[in-house]
Amino acid sequence: MRRIACLHTAQSNIAIFETARRELGLDIALRHCVRADLFETAEKNGLTHDVAKRTREALRELCADSAAVLLTCSTLGPAAAQAAKDASAPIWRVDQALANAAAKNVGRVVVLCAAEATLAPTLLLFETAARATGAQIEVRLVAGAWAAFKAGDHRSYFAFIAEAADAASRAGAVCVALAQASMAPARILCRASPAPLDSPRAGLTAALAAIAR
Repeated sequence: MRRIACLHTAQSNIAIFETARRELGLDIALRHCVRADLFETAEKNGLTHDVAKRTREALRELCADSAAVLLTCSTLGPAAAQAAKDASAPIWRVDQALANAAAKNVGRVVVLCAAEATLAPTLLLFETAARATGAQIEVRLVAGAWAAFKAGDHRSYFAFIAEAADAASRAGAVCVALAQASMAPARILCRASPAPLDSPRAGLTAALAAIAR
């Protein structure tokens, strides 16, 4: 069975990716590595040279026995491109896959973030993807969401996100994207149609396509 490795910075993302794998009906195995220390440092000091270097090293180590590797943290995302250049397996940012999928929509695409540290890399990523399609990108921070997540109140976390996603849809967004992997479970709470796009599904789909190539 093919195996895809996931580099996470939150333990809770393991269940989220396993759920996405099952819901997509994928015949693959997932290997999970959690490095909360990388995000904690980046959240305080930004994506420093040292954090980027340690992220690249972790990604390359996961390539050793995996068909593909996914970086699931948006804040660390920029480190993936350098790691992929000389890696023994494809390395994908799940938010890159999400940006590519969202940018296919013609019109206003609202991208929701929970952690402030993800705003800058997320905006750059989605605007770059949109240049080829003409999609109009708007990145928003979901007020109160990250504080709830850090307090362990995941019910409120997902409720904040779902409310923001529905509000964006009602205001005319043709597509809503949940930028951080931890936000994905809020998808089932959303009432507006279509449901928001999320990075675990987008990332797993992109990784399988990379393996097939």
